[in-house]
Order: sequence, then C-alpha cells, then structure tokens
Amino acid sequence: MTGHDVTMTRGPHFSDSQAALFDLDEAERPVPGATKLPSYIRDHRARLRERFLIGGSDALPDYEMLELVLFRAIPRRDVKPLARQLLETFGDFNGVLSAPPHRLREVNGVGDAVLTELKIVEAAAHRLARSRVLGKQVLSSWDALLDYCQTSMAHRDTEQFRILFLDRKNVLIADEPQARGTVDHVPVYPREVVKRALELNASAIILVHNHPSGDPTPSQADIDMTAQIQMAADALGITLHDHLVIGKSQELSFRSEGLL
Repeated sequence: MTGHDVTMTRGPHFSDSQAALFDLDEAERPVPGATKLPSYIRDHRARLRERFLIGGSDALPDYEMLELVLFRAIPRRDVKPLARQLLETFGDFNGVLSAPPHRLREVNGVGDAVLTELKIVEAAAHRLARSRVLGKQVLSSWDALLDYCQTSMAHRDTEQFRILFLDRKNVLIADEPQARGTVDHVPVYPREVVKRALELNASAIILVHNHPSGDPTPSQADIDMTAQIQMAADALGITLHDHLVIGKSQELSFRSEGLL
C-alpha cells in the first residue's frame, strides 16, 4: 500500500461501571449536587415496586398506587404525605387522575412534574379503555363499554354529552363529544345529533352524558331531550339503543329503566 499510513483510534471504551448506569431506574439515578436519597425512602420504594410487580394493583391501596406514580415526579423526597393529601382532596385514585389541572395545582406540592405524571397515567387509562370498545361489537361488549364511559367521564367536573355511533352490525365506528356544559346542564340539539349520524353512515347511536354531582338519576330535561332525539332518529331510520347517564361510581341505562 502506498501513501501515508492511516492511524485508526478506538472509540470510547464503556467500562462495567458505566454500563451499570443503564440498570438503574431513571428516577433513582444520582443527581449531581443533590442530597442522597435516605435509605428508608429508597427501601420503601423498592418494597412497593416489588409488591406491585408480584401482586399487581390489587396488592396496593390507593395511596400506595399513587406513591408509585409520584416517585417519577419527585425522585428524592417522601411522597406519602402528598399522596394522602391528594386522596383527601379528590376522594380516590381515579378522582386524583381525573381532576382538572387547575384543581390539582391548588394542592401544595403539585407542580408541572407531578401534573404531567398524573395526566400521562390518565391518558393511558383512557386509551386502553377506548381500545377495548372501538371497532368492537358494542352490544356484546357492554361491560367494556361501561368501563370506558366510567373511565372517561365519571370524574369530570362539568357535564359532557357524547354520542357513540354504530354501524349496521353494531360495531362502534366513532365516539365523539358533542357538547360541554356547566355543572348541571349541557345543550344538545337533536338535529345535529342525527345529522352527524348520517354523515358517518351510522345505523344506530348510544347517547352518553355524565352527572358531575355523582348521582346518575336522569332529570326531566334529560328525559325530554332523549325523547326528542329518539323521534328525530326514528324519522331517519336510525336506532337509538340507549342513553347512559354516568355518575361517580355507577351508571344508569334509560333502556334498563324503561325510559326508552
């Protein structure tokens, strides 16, 4: 070979000590200049993670499940007091995850990091519940549908009206919020409901709205509005399967109650 010799140099060498960094949970990695995590907190977190991995969520009460979420946002402090304060304020684990951001920020200790972690978990729960019903035959997956409605609507602090659009095989083809309202009222227009059903080529619909009070008992306005939508839907050959009212811990079916 002619010309100048080319000297090849090796790239960075990764020692065992460097590779070990990848075995650490990101939340537990040393932070330059930070105070070392006390052993009692580190051991407590390790025990919680182990119990969760072995027994799942049923092995932990709400406050410990919430601690697991908060570990990521607050890596170097005891999060148990904040977990208990959040539960005291919002009632239960689902209530904490579903609480509006402005309400969460009112709790001392909740900043952007905590808010982000809580809302990531909430979004994941919504997507999982939605995936179990979208594109599925709804009438044969009724429990999954109720779970989805509870997950996405039960803890809202204002009323929301949603419509589930089904094809001729009763497969859910769309789930759309139609209106949002106040704590006890949401405006709904029957003409807009059936218009959207025609646009989607839907053969049937299910109405869903929540009661922020937690009591799913329908008001007279709910009953009257449902009758108006049923009349408009019948005129165009669209089936109204049900109207679900979602409360904090239970739901009410118009069809089961003989209101349809």
